[in-house]
Amino acid sequence: MTYTYRFQKVLELKENEKEKSLEDYNRSVAEFENVAEKLFDCLKKKEVLEERTINQLNTGMPVQEIRHFQQFVTNLEKTITHYQRLVLITRNNMNEKQMLLTEKNIEVKKYEKMKEKHFEVHLEHVKASESKLMDDLSIQTYMLRGN
Repeated sequence: MTYTYRFQKVLELKENEKEKSLEDYNRSVAEFENVAEKLFDCLKKKEVLEERTINQLNTGMPVQEIRHFQQFVTNLEKTITHYQRLVLITRNNMNEKQMLLTEKNIEVKKYEKMKEKHFEVHLEHVKASESKLMDDLSIQTYMLRGN
């Protein structure tokens, strides 16, 4: 007697959905890491630039260079603000994908648990059938030998 799980196609569908959610989550993590790395680079660039400018101001710096520095810092701060917003957006996206992946994992686990229970019931039925068959064979053997 072969075993077939009545919700096998549903389980496979849920597993496929879970795999797709995992791919989406991994993409969102990579996107978040990429944006966060760009933000970090901009912040590091600003820090290095400010340190260098402070050193130059202590030793003397032309007014034109100070203006260039201020303009560059202003542009860098705009870029930093942009990347901060992007980091926030990509983090939220990543968290949404993680929640969706968790939901898909839970669904798959439910169907797997149902499959395990269904298989256990199937095994019990097989055991009961085999036991009944053995009892019937014993009775037939006894009847044939007894007569």
